[in-house]
Amino acid sequence: MKANLGCTDRIIRTVIGACVLAAGIMAGIEEPWNYVADVVGAILILTASIKFCPAYALLGATTCKPCDKGE
Repeated sequence: MKANLGCTDRIIRTVIGACVLAAGIMAGIEEPWNYVADVVGAILILTASIKFCPAYALLGATTCKPCDKGE
């Protein structure tokens, strides 16, 4: 698994993932949608932490700069 997420992308995913996860847990969203929010938030945080996005890999995209690949 080669890293394909750059630093800025990882920060954005972490912030948005934490907000979505918190909304799913605490915002009083109706029953099926709170689980969807929890899963989406967890996936965003997970992909940011492992520096790899499977969707980017399928599309051949990367947000890594040449100097921060493999960090």
